[in-house]
Amino acid sequence: MEVIRTRALRGPNLWSHHTAVEVIVSCPPEEQSIATLAGFEQRLRARFPAIGALHPTGTSDAVPLARVLEKAALSLQAQAGCPVTFSRTTATLEDGIYQTVVEYTEEAVGRRATEQAEALINAALNDTPFDLAAVLEELRDLDEDVRLGPSTGAIVNAAVARDIPFRRLTEGSMVMFGWGSKQRRIQAAEMDTTGAIGETIAQDKELTKKLLHAAGVPVPIGRSVEDEADAWKAAQEIGLPVVVKPKDGNQGKGVTVNIMTREHLEAAFRTAKEFRDDVMVERYLPGHDYRLLVIGNKLVAAARRDPPHVVGDGKHTVRELVNIVNADPRRGSGHSTSLTKIRFDDIAIARLALQGLEADSVPSHGQRVILRNNANLSTGGTATDVTDDVHPEVAARAVEAAQMIGLDLCGVDVVCDNVLEPIENQRGGVVEVNAAPGLRMHIAPSFGKGRAVGEAIVNTMFAPGENGRIPVVAVTGTNGKTTTVRLIAHLLTASGLRTGMTNTDGVYIEGRQTDSGDCSGPRSARNVLLHPDVDAAVFETARGGILREGLAFDRCQVAVVTNIGMGDHLGLNYITTVEDLAVLKRVIVQNVSEHGFAVLNAVDPIVAGMAANCRGKVIFFGADRTHPVIATHLAQGCRTVYVEDGHIVAAEGREQHTIPLSQVPITRNGAIGFQVENVMASVAAAWGVGISWDAIRLGLKTFANDSDNAPGRFNVFDYKGATLIADYGHNPDAILALVKAVETIPAKRRVVVISGAGDRRDQDITQQTEILGRAFDDVLLYEDACQRGRVDGEVVALLRSGLNGAPRTSHIEEIYGEFKAIDTALSRLQDGDLCLILIDQVEDALAHIAKRIKEV
Repeated sequence: MEVIRTRALRGPNLWSHHTAVEVIVSCPPEEQSIATLAGFEQRLRARFPAIGALHPTGTSDAVPLARVLEKAALSLQAQAGCPVTFSRTTATLEDGIYQTVVEYTEEAVGRRATEQAEALINAALNDTPFDLAAVLEELRDLDEDVRLGPSTGAIVNAAVARDIPFRRLTEGSMVMFGWGSKQRRIQAAEMDTTGAIGETIAQDKELTKKLLHAAGVPVPIGRSVEDEADAWKAAQEIGLPVVVKPKDGNQGKGVTVNIMTREHLEAAFRTAKEFRDDVMVERYLPGHDYRLLVIGNKLVAAARRDPPHVVGDGKHTVRELVNIVNADPRRGSGHSTSLTKIRFDDIAIARLALQGLEADSVPSHGQRVILRNNANLSTGGTATDVTDDVHPEVAARAVEAAQMIGLDLCGVDVVCDNVLEPIENQRGGVVEVNAAPGLRMHIAPSFGKGRAVGEAIVNTMFAPGENGRIPVVAVTGTNGKTTTVRLIAHLLTASGLRTGMTNTDGVYIEGRQTDSGDCSGPRSARNVLLHPDVDAAVFETARGGILREGLAFDRCQVAVVTNIGMGDHLGLNYITTVEDLAVLKRVIVQNVSEHGFAVLNAVDPIVAGMAANCRGKVIFFGADRTHPVIATHLAQGCRTVYVEDGHIVAAEGREQHTIPLSQVPITRNGAIGFQVENVMASVAAAWGVGISWDAIRLGLKTFANDSDNAPGRFNVFDYKGATLIADYGHNPDAILALVKAVETIPAKRRVVVISGAGDRRDQDITQQTEILGRAFDDVLLYEDACQRGRVDGEVVALLRSGLNGAPRTSHIEEIYGEFKAIDTALSRLQDGDLCLILIDQVEDALAHIAKRIKEV
């Protein structure tokens, strides 16, 4: 068995809505059924008993090793604690080649599980050891390292519950919610509205206390100190016991409390100095440590935090008791679990010494042994929910503290006996305000019920009913995609929406090109969704991008399928038939929102059949209202777009909107059939988005089919009295549509300039010139700058073979170079001629043509 290729599908894809690893696997004949591998399955199960059933339910088909790889990769992730359920293996038309797909929740874990699954299979084949425990531990550790921590995860889960899309922007905890102009961002438990000044103030504990004191919030007195001698002086001024801590620390790092002696204070000063140069000494407030979580202007959760400790049983040493506590599965080494393991380090040993104990001391039964002075969960502390006990005055002081610092989300640390009565009555105080508080003590406290703090944060960022989504229109098909995308974007812009667009020419934001080249894949689409000035997005969605990575979005408002035809890269990536292509392209239809629309070509039976895969509604379009699909849809009162008496008609029930084709320049008064189809699809899409009909009419009237607005899409020029048309048609269906269009334009002599894309099948290349040979007098063949895997002259030879016996063509000429071919054709044109140039390098070729026209 050989793994030929592995890639991550990061969005909805051909196989499922889930993210997944897709692996292309080659199995020689002897490995296409594990039944022929003596003892293999027994050895496999001995090494990994939890692999589960290898035969698909209800079948007795042969099980290839590719299927074993699939089940092992999925089961290894599941055993490591990853919530994955989907996998699949499919045989391709190539003997022994399989496509294996395995769901993942974290890409790095999915890839590693696939690698280890291959290692497991090799171990079973070769009867060599496989350390299952070590592999599962590695996957668990990797998953813990890369997945979101509990605080960020709680916010993400709350957003998902509200149908808000999210995207992780870094390997850390920065996450974007929503798209375009409606997006919001967080960093851990910090929102994008958190001001830098407020965060800076919160890090400066001395300034924080000064501001809180000015607001009437009780705080412990104290000051910054320069050295150990100054620290002791400050302690005497304040009065023992005191607390020593870094001036701008976090997570309790370097904090020592309840200091009673100079020796203890000097040691505490040195500890604090390890974390920050600036050190503070302040009065120690006796009582419990409480964390009050403020979001907006409201207290949403509160917890009492207790320092890490163990309780003696009269049998075990302190060290052994710590090991017993750390064995709790809720305790981990980082922040990804609800509790953190107690650190048994020098700080813990020093704290034991203050209690007259050592690491190997055996505490008496019931004796409470404190292992740290601070109560932070990050050092092994525990939390008890007390939200329901908080006195209104205590909550008010916490909110005042947050507002005085300037934070809309913060953790206010209070030390007092209890939260049942005002802080002032207990001589308690606010000791710290945290700008990016940890949430896990509130989400999953050690004791008490968890609080929905993630939901509270999401509800602060997004008002009720808002989900952060902008209208997204995805367009796919064989022909007409780019023009349809450009026209839809133009219609949305005419309605006042700031529109982002991707297509095979580039990326555009509000009409400004921000990237060039073929940008019809998911990476470009994701970049548009990232842009803060985008109110709506229109994406050309090519087959290659879906195959490589899946979609860039989880759902779209509108999915448009223009048509499905021959020659659209068939034979590549195991897409060998038109039916295969349709299954791939209907991915966008399957991922239409429940409240969205699929815009489908009713005349194309394969496209019309996609209606069954749409969970939203369907808008059919087609020129002939008597077509059975159109007529049925109209009779059912559903949205339909068709042509009647020289008008585009959009009907739903008794409601009708009409637009004269004479007011749609791109169609040349309805003479260009394929442009009429593009217009119908675009009108239906704009209707699905909810654009007003006035805006749609204005957009259609102002969309000119020129090289600026739609480069390479039936651009018409006048050259010395001849009609010159430049187009990027590059498959038989596109050529056929172009021929029908140019036949409506009178001409004395018809000339075509053409090359062919080398990554098409031989029959697709020759079919293009077979069609052209019936419509053009002169044919000039040229070779593309990039032959895409073909040798020099191979494509031109295929094109020439398609002209054998051409009924109309009288002159055939081969020319090396696109621009030379264009110049040759232009030099021979006379008044009344028509020349169709099928360009390859769109921008450069159009610029070259424009230059030649100016020279006339």
